[in-house]
Amino acid sequence: MNVFGLGVGGALVPVVVLLLIVLGSAIRILREYERAVVFQLGRFWKVKGPGLVLLIPGIQKMVRVDLRIVTMDVPPQDVISRDNVSVKVNAVVFFRVMDPQKAIIQVENFLMATSQLAQTTLRVVLGKHELDEMLAERERLNIDIQRILDAQTDGWGIKVTNVEIKHIDLNESMIRAIARQAEAERERRAKVIHAEGEKQAAAALLDAARMLAQQPEAMQLRYLQTMTQVAGDRASTIVFPLPMDLLGSLLGKGRAPPRE
Repeated sequence: MNVFGLGVGGALVPVVVLLLIVLGSAIRILREYERAVVFQLGRFWKVKGPGLVLLIPGIQKMVRVDLRIVTMDVPPQDVISRDNVSVKVNAVVFFRVMDPQKAIIQVENFLMATSQLAQTTLRVVLGKHELDEMLAERERLNIDIQRILDAQTDGWGIKVTNVEIKHIDLNESMIRAIARQAEAERERRAKVIHAEGEKQAAAALLDAARMLAQQPEAMQLRYLQTMTQVAGDRASTIVFPLPMDLLGSLLGKGRAPPRE
């Protein structure tokens, strides 16, 4: 009797182990940011999760999909700008899976596909612009690339939220050329500012001359003030011309009145 009980108990052990294995393969636990794309006999059945997911072993299989935002580095790309300048540009793309069913069924590997599409789009978009636009209008270029990527990945159930151009690497000769251009631009602005100052000063002098011409007494006072300033410098001798109108007025004032 004991031998029979032992035999029955020994036969149950493999059955229990098999049931545990089957049960373990049928139970899946998904986190809050995960979804399961379930296939039944090779055909799409439904998207399940998060939490506890039960599968029929041998009949149903699942593919786990992460719904969090993915940060993808776009490796440096050789780009020739519209003005025939060769640069290396790299960027970073932020995207997330919005439809797990499309992300698994419509494309083989949505991560690889998005990376390759981002590289191609980066070269195509930047190749339509000149170097100055790449350097000065990155925000607009980021928006253009993001819009194109988002439109093309929409059929894969992917939403591209943002694109940022990280670096635009130039060769040494181009860096020196840009430096010379910036220096020439600064010199041009300095000359324009200097010329504008000269123009304003000339206009102010013209107004002052017209005002003095209308008031001869003010002109005489200006001459006397200038002579006073020059007389203070004793290091040299200066011959200062005396205007005839000033001399005539002084002589007229110093002449005695005629006798009757």
